[in-house]
Amino acid sequence: MMILGLVQWMQPVHGYDVRRELLSWSADKWANVQPGSIYHALRKLSEEGLLREVSTEQVGGRPARTTYEITEKGRAEFQTLLRGNWWHVDNPPDSFMAAFAFLPALPREEAAAALRNRAIQLRAGVQQLEAATQAEWLDKKPVYVAWMWELTIARSEAEIAWCERTAKRIESGEPYMTGFDNQV
Repeated sequence: MMILGLVQWMQPVHGYDVRRELLSWSADKWANVQPGSIYHALRKLSEEGLLREVSTEQVGGRPARTTYEITEKGRAEFQTLLRGNWWHVDNPPDSFMAAFAFLPALPREEAAAALRNRAIQLRAGVQQLEAATQAEWLDKKPVYVAWMWELTIARSEAEIAWCERTAKRIESGEPYMTGFDNQV
């Protein structure tokens, strides 16, 4: 969806420009769009008839650059994916939740320390986003980019509070599961 949307928005566009734009959005972090996969995705979307290769040019010894446009089939697919992501709540896999499922396998002291460490890391991420919202380059982005960051900050702040509450519960000796020796 991200690549189809960007090609539609920026077309005609080179893969390099799509990659640069996605990286400027930090989409590799929040949308799991890896920079190395963008060119492969452009080729695959082109093979599927969702994008059209407009031209390929080579300047000097640089690699050839292909320019893409979205097809009508691609526009329809983008709209389907976009609306699906707007109207349906999706809970992506979270490796932390998998680890938390085995909370009793850690000693209480370590579990509480891990939660407090997670809160510290989340707080550092919030501080980075808050600093970025003050950066001048953000003025060149659509206002909703800042809104996305506000959502990320709010989610992080909620998780920070949860981590701290849960660490206190563990430290207080509140029982949470029998059958594991480490929780004592």
